[in-house]
Amino acid sequence: MNIRIYYEDTDAGGIVYHTNYIKYCERARSELFFEKNTTPTDGKNSGFVVRNINANFLGMAYLGDILEVSTQLVKKKSTSIILKQSIFSKKKKIFEMDILLVFVREGKPTRIPLHLADIIIPKKV
Repeated sequence: MNIRIYYEDTDAGGIVYHTNYIKYCERARSELFFEKNTTPTDGKNSGFVVRNINANFLGMAYLGDILEVSTQLVKKKSTSIILKQSIFSKKKKIFEMDILLVFVREGKPTRIPLHLADIIIPKKV
């Protein structure tokens, strides 16, 4: 997914504010579902929640840049997944994070529904 950097994304010096990188990754994960005409939920009171993030800031992005966000599956369990998300600017990696997402229903971990797992977890061919 590509994201353009707007003035609202930056500080006074035109550099992207650090928390926006996490927001861009969230947006890219949501787009995986929107592209399939669905959302990352399974009705009311259920969906993926963030349990842990390990973020590494490797470079900077600036006003007007076009960033590319990639998402890869690292590990899958019945109620959770770990993804590696990377952000590139001009083909150079400037940010990466590992994120642990847990699927919850009414606040309790529950098995990831198959129709949602199929979107995030690519099938082996």
